[in-house]
Amino acid sequence: MTSLDKLEQFRNYTYKLLGNGRDALFDLMDAVLTSRSVSSFVELSLSPLFRREWPSIYEALQDGDPPRQTLMKQYVEQMPEAEETILVGDHTAWPRPHAVTLQERTYEHQPQQGVGSKPVTVGQGYSTIAWIPESEGSWALPLLHERITSFENPIKKASSQLRLVCAEITGSVLFLGDSEYGCAPFLQQTADIKCHKLLRLRPNRVLYHAPKEYEGYGCPHKHGAKFSLKDSDTWSIPQEDITTEDSKLGRLRIRQWANLHLKQAADHPFALILVERLSTPASKPLWLIWVAKDKLTLSEVWQKYLRRFAIEHWYRFLRQRLHWTLPQLSTPAQMETWSALMPLLTWQLWLARDVVQDSPLPWQKPMAKLSPGRVANAFALVLVRIGSPAPHPKPRGKSPGWPPGRKRTQRIRYPTIKKRYAKPVKKATAATA
Repeated sequence: MTSLDKLEQFRNYTYKLLGNGRDALFDLMDAVLTSRSVSSFVELSLSPLFRREWPSIYEALQDGDPPRQTLMKQYVEQMPEAEETILVGDHTAWPRPHAVTLQERTYEHQPQQGVGSKPVTVGQGYSTIAWIPESEGSWALPLLHERITSFENPIKKASSQLRLVCAEITGSVLFLGDSEYGCAPFLQQTADIKCHKLLRLRPNRVLYHAPKEYEGYGCPHKHGAKFSLKDSDTWSIPQEDITTEDSKLGRLRIRQWANLHLKQAADHPFALILVERLSTPASKPLWLIWVAKDKLTLSEVWQKYLRRFAIEHWYRFLRQRLHWTLPQLSTPAQMETWSALMPLLTWQLWLARDVVQDSPLPWQKPMAKLSPGRVANAFALVLVRIGSPAPHPKPRGKSPGWPPGRKRTQRIRYPTIKKRYAKPVKKATAATA
């Protein structure tokens, strides 16, 4: 089966899964893939590939409910068999600061431009689990891209997503996460998931060594000597200390300590890795924790963490080229339906990468290895060859419109929901009971 046949089969099978509104949804996806820039969401209905009237865009997003887990299994089937599958987890915000009629708006982290601007916005957060298919490049293929509800947090959502994805993947799995996932709750909630974890630590964290053996009296110790990342006087002698030369980062010093743990997760030990750039002393050190039963190789493990940044490229591509945050939708259901199409769009580009030819703009340089944006530039020629599984629309007359004399009611205004951090409850001791 050729790459073009795989893409056509993928589109035909996905068309059957989408359910209600699938005809308009497929026309909408084809319009997105072939529209480089639009100023408003409804402008996508002007694309020649969108064969319906402009209200069908919003009606399809309201009626449609793509089966995300079923689509995730379809994505996993497109992944080739490998000894190790690299997954990346992260979350981002869809800012909606002025949408006072949108339900379940929360305070989300969002970097802001300008000096002194707080990195906080009002909107809805989305959590993503993506597969990294290559050792280099900007490709990150999302398997799940779902909204974080007002009663969830990014840690809980990523843990449940990782559990679903790992259940469908055979073989070894490596999960990469930034410093937000390098915490005790994530280690506890993912302890029973069969995957290795390579997570970044914040430089102000405090770790602990394993406790001493029980001396026979009193309560057994849970923690050993303190290991503060910002205080080198508390560091013990590393089990491994190497110096290597990297072609991009220069001279590096890598150290590793074994059997450390966080205070709130004493039952989940890990190996600690410190990466320092000797050629540029002003650069910040990189602290990583390695959670796996396999023996690690320092010269290889830390380099795998660099593949985490591919999901940052996908988030930028999501906003700039796939127009993810462009529509001002009125309900969370519409936003979730529209967001569920983002992984589907990305996987179509991935399957078409070997079919298209590079079509750079006059001011762009040719690329031997095409990025998602370059594949999207030439995707219209692919659609000419394979067509669309959606049939042509059938005219059904003109809508009667709003009934005369019927009053219009004002939409309900919803307050912004503030998530509160639940502190762990301390158990009462015999002295305080």
